[in-house]
Amino acid sequence: MSRQAAFFDLDKTVIDKAAMSAFRGPLHHGGLLSRRALLRAALAQLVYLHLGASEHRLERIRGSVLKLTKGWERAHVSAVVAETLELVAEPIIYAEALELIDEHRRAGRLAVLVSASPEEIVVPLGHHLGIDRVIASRAAVDEYGCYTGEMAFYAYGPHKAEAIAELAAAEDLDLSGSFAYSDSVTDLPMLESVGHPVAVNPDRALAKVAKERGFEVRRFERPVRLRQRMRERVRDAQVRPAIAVCFGAIAMASAALALGWWVGGRLLGRRQRRRVPVRFV
Repeated sequence: MSRQAAFFDLDKTVIDKAAMSAFRGPLHHGGLLSRRALLRAALAQLVYLHLGASEHRLERIRGSVLKLTKGWERAHVSAVVAETLELVAEPIIYAEALELIDEHRRAGRLAVLVSASPEEIVVPLGHHLGIDRVIASRAAVDEYGCYTGEMAFYAYGPHKAEAIAELAAAEDLDLSGSFAYSDSVTDLPMLESVGHPVAVNPDRALAKVAKERGFEVRRFERPVRLRQRMRERVRDAQVRPAIAVCFGAIAMASAALALGWWVGGRLLGRRQRRRVPVRFV
């Protein structure tokens, strides 16, 4: 019998903000972002949170920040991510998301993180959360290991659904019995690809679709530190060993981080004309 899966968007679904926005400070302190660029990124975050994701507005933001990252060294950015991941990620993870991930894994489902953010953030964060598979955007780099300012694969909108279909075929997953969680209407193709779509903290457009189609709606509001949960699990394991769950060590990814992706799945970017094979981690 085919295995089921649970697919989780990242930004404002598993964590309470855009992943790339969370790393503005470390990138600045690492010498990659100037103060001017830092302010520009902060403004873009305000657009994302408060003014909505119009195609014209976000396309302009995406184009400008992709140009900014051109020439950044992969090794330098990788070191910044490795050194700051736990500090940055711990305070912004939703407790409700962690509980759902645990629940699905205990039920035998594959837990998959699907994000338009770069794999250099999403992969180690996925390991940090106990995720089984990751689908994320990939940067194009030159022969010297530096950003070219372009995308090799953009895990956004319909491309998420295509990547999910490829993973399902590769691992014999039953999508009709699977679950998907997202906050954004841009992830509607992903939600439509499974039998159990769930709108989490939905934006206005997704909330409307969810009401019209009868999607389940959930509210995640409780950020929690993983260390706290690990202490709780150790305590519970002394009483109920059968339900204890252990997290593995944080796996650090070794690739580049493009600030242009911080808007992640909210960017209404142009669809790529050339289809690039998806790599599952």
